[in-house]
Amino acid sequence: MKKKIAAAAALIMAFSAVSTSVFAAQKYGADDLKALAGALHGTAKMSEGQDVNSDGTVDVFDLIAMRKALSASTGEFTKTTVPISDSTVRSVGRNYTADDITWLVHSGSAVEFTVNARSAEVELAGDSSINNGKDYQSRYAVLVDDEVVVDETMGEKSKKVEIFSGTAPRTAKVKIIHLSEANNGAIGVKNITVDSDSANPVVPTADKKYRIEFIGDSITCAYGVEGKDQYENFKTTTENFLKSYAYLTAQKLDADYSAVSYSGHGIVSGYTSDGKKNTDSLVPPYYEYIGKPEDYRKAWDFTAKPNDVVVINLGTNDSSYCGTDEKKMEEYRKDYAEFLEQVRKCNPDAHIICTLGTMGATELYPYLEGAVEDFRKATNDTKITCYQSAVQDMQNDGLGSDWHPSLVTQQKSAAVLSDKICQVLGLESDQIGLDVAADAVYDITKNEASGANASTFFSDYDKSFWVNVVSGGTKSDDICMDISGIDMKKGGKYRISFKMTGDKGREIPISIKSSDGKEIYSAKVAIEGEKTPFSEEFTADVTDKASKLIVEMGGKDYSNVTLYELHIEKIA
Repeated sequence: MKKKIAAAAALIMAFSAVSTSVFAAQKYGADDLKALAGALHGTAKMSEGQDVNSDGTVDVFDLIAMRKALSASTGEFTKTTVPISDSTVRSVGRNYTADDITWLVHSGSAVEFTVNARSAEVELAGDSSINNGKDYQSRYAVLVDDEVVVDETMGEKSKKVEIFSGTAPRTAKVKIIHLSEANNGAIGVKNITVDSDSANPVVPTADKKYRIEFIGDSITCAYGVEGKDQYENFKTTTENFLKSYAYLTAQKLDADYSAVSYSGHGIVSGYTSDGKKNTDSLVPPYYEYIGKPEDYRKAWDFTAKPNDVVVINLGTNDSSYCGTDEKKMEEYRKDYAEFLEQVRKCNPDAHIICTLGTMGATELYPYLEGAVEDFRKATNDTKITCYQSAVQDMQNDGLGSDWHPSLVTQQKSAAVLSDKICQVLGLESDQIGLDVAADAVYDITKNEASGANASTFFSDYDKSFWVNVVSGGTKSDDICMDISGIDMKKGGKYRISFKMTGDKGREIPISIKSSDGKEIYSAKVAIEGEKTPFSEEFTADVTDKASKLIVEMGGKDYSNVTLYELHIEKIA
């Protein structure tokens, strides 16, 4: 049986070309639709019966035809209430079903479905968190065709929420998602009521090809991402998983996801203000449950929807306990390695990516790295890697509540993580949003034959590179900042930005050159005083992973230039 995936343009044509009447007599269910989607993704077996349009090929046109058959008209509009089940919705993340209610437990937990109707509403349920103040109740959203149409907190035991209404039928993708975290309650989904002439008005959306699990703390929960500033305290109304690096990464890679994240939690200790170990706020003891809250403390089935990638972002809270105490940091290393054993047991085939650093805790990262190495040596596991996240740029990117990451920081984190996931899965990364100068190496070149001489100092704290020139030689390129390891892609559009301090009125030539010396970009920076800002956009016309930024500052004795906060971001 031949397999073929059609292009996007063909999809549009197919919707108009396929006649509903041809397939209406066929009997298909949600399971048939999911099986066909799985076959096209290569995650399930393909069968001859999946050739819905009888053209000898199983392809995306059959998926369209089957969906049209599922939504075939009965000839009469009827108001129907359908229960939440695998036949009507697709479960996203760790959810729990009891007494005909599906509880969206964690940040990002959701149900998703396609509805064909002229109106639709969903009945929701609240747990004990409805008794909290409005700013501390569970927050949720309803998305229709990826647009948020409802965003509010749950303050009632039961509530009916309109999804859409009108006089003409429409087909729409709907997602009901928990925006706040498991620590502050869950959102229950009871049923969906539609006014439709479709035989199957509500069907689950198809699974994505890849599934990513995010294990983390408040950073993953997007704690305070909508807070007005760092001085605002925690509220569920400023916690929005749609703006978390985790959700943004899954969206960018078109992947399914689940999150297991609790604010204040860690590996060896949760957050502590007095340096004493906080064992009440640990992730490992609850990782194998749907959720930590007692109502949802049920075993999670890791085999039903296996993860392709597991991302662990834990250690920020541990650092409040460990500080710089060598013994405590070694304890973190040991417990982290043990947690890796637990994660691997539950996810035998997944790639594991470990990271730390967005809110600091950089002194603990080498111990995370050590735990990964210990685990590798003990198990010969080759599907695990780690990287240190960039510390949030508080001055330029802002802050959320209680000094948590802003949306800009979350977006930057997502760009980096997406690239890391592409690497482990063998996918090509588009690098959009990535700072391709983040890991650059800072050095200088001196034309000693011209007498040029200079000293340098680089500070990782504020990404500043200071060059003090004693003798500048005779030409501007006799002394150059040589910033290497910049990955350029042909046709990529980039934004270069930095700040520069030097003699007021001086013009500094800069250029980006490929490893063979070809000029990709050039400009002149007119220094106006302390930390003169510079920003321009350009398009690269070569592909080269070893490109360099050259800053020419020779030709002048007894001078100095400092470069701050260099970023070269791919924007398109």
